[in-house]
Amino acid sequence: MASEIHDLIPHRPPFLWVDRIVSLTAARIEAEKHLAPELDFYQGHYPQHPITPGVILCEAVFQAGALLIAHVLAGEGRPAGGGLPVLTRIQAARFKRPVPPGSDIAIEASLVERLGPAWLLKGRVRVQDQTVLTVEFACAETAAG
Repeated sequence: MASEIHDLIPHRPPFLWVDRIVSLTAARIEAEKHLAPELDFYQGHYPQHPITPGVILCEAVFQAGALLIAHVLAGEGRPAGGGLPVLTRIQAARFKRPVPPGSDIAIEASLVERLGPAWLLKGRVRVQDQTVLTVEFACAETAAG
C-alpha cells in the first residue's frame, strides 16, 4: 500500500503521516498511521509526559485529504503528479484528548464540496474508537513543478 500512497502524493518519510489506506472512494478516505514511540518530536514535546503535537495529527488528516483528491483526479483521467493539492485554509480544529506515543491513529477525510480548483473537506482522527481531533480544511490545486 505504501507504493499506492507514494504514487498519489509527494510526501515522503520522515514527513509522511499515512501508513496505510483502509478504504478509498470518490467521497471519503480512511487511513491509518502508527506513531512510533521513538519519533524525535516526543523527546521535546513534553519530555516528562510526551504527547503527539496537534499539528502532526492535523497533517495526517491533510495528507489523507490529498490522497482523496489525487484519487478523484486520477479517476477523471488526470495524471498522477499533474497538480498538487495545497492546503489553503484550516478552520474549526478541535482537539478532544491527547495522543500518547505508540498510538495507532485512524484517519478520515471526506469531501464536503468541490468548487473548480478548490476542495472543501472535513476530517477526523480517532484512537481506539475515541475521537481525538476534528478539523475542516480547504485545498486548491496548483501546477506541479
